[in-house]
Amino acid sequence: MKHLRVTASVDQDLAPPFYTMLSASAAIRETRVLEWNTTVSDSDTVLFAIDGDAEPFARDAPGTPGVESVRLSATDQQWTYALVDMQPEVTPMFDAIREARTRPGIVVRKPIVYRDGDMYFHVVGDPAALQNALDEAPDGVAVRIEEIGPFHGGPERPATGLSDRQRDAVAVALELGYYDRPRTATHADVADELDCAPPTASEHLQKAESKVLQAVMDDLRRRH
Repeated sequence: MKHLRVTASVDQDLAPPFYTMLSASAAIRETRVLEWNTTVSDSDTVLFAIDGDAEPFARDAPGTPGVESVRLSATDQQWTYALVDMQPEVTPMFDAIREARTRPGIVVRKPIVYRDGDMYFHVVGDPAALQNALDEAPDGVAVRIEEIGPFHGGPERPATGLSDRQRDAVAVALELGYYDRPRTATHADVADELDCAPPTASEHLQKAESKVLQAVMDDLRRRH
């Protein structure tokens, strides 16, 4: 049994409006599919977590192909939760995910993350079934395997939720000694390596640290 970490790059010219609203909106930094209830009818109910301003999405998504309704929760410090009733077969990107979830021999693990127009997710299963699913990606979707290895179970590693840029920033900071005590590097040193401004490097590190700490706390809550 294998575990794959996968990135799906989506051609925005072919992406349905609903997908673009969640993954490439200036108002939304990141969206996660948390739960997915498949019904006996053509409609499914999907729970999303949205990092950013979810109001435009809730206002504009109903009425787009495949979307029946959007209900928002109260917003906490970072995430807003959206319960969406939809018809995946009418929404191409979701139809592809739903089809993958019905294949024997593989499991698409949640969360499925949308960020900067792309999808990030993990798949577990038989190698042959995994390869068949990847080979049948829909038009406009380029699938890239970022990591492959044996499946060990347990919660996802905290770094899973980091963007590529955040992961790069943390790797550089560790290499330069930014997290050493005493500290031997500054935001400016990290920024030089990343070829960006110091405030940008600081923002990448702060967001990465927040995500890692949140993942650790979530794991501790599950254990107690």
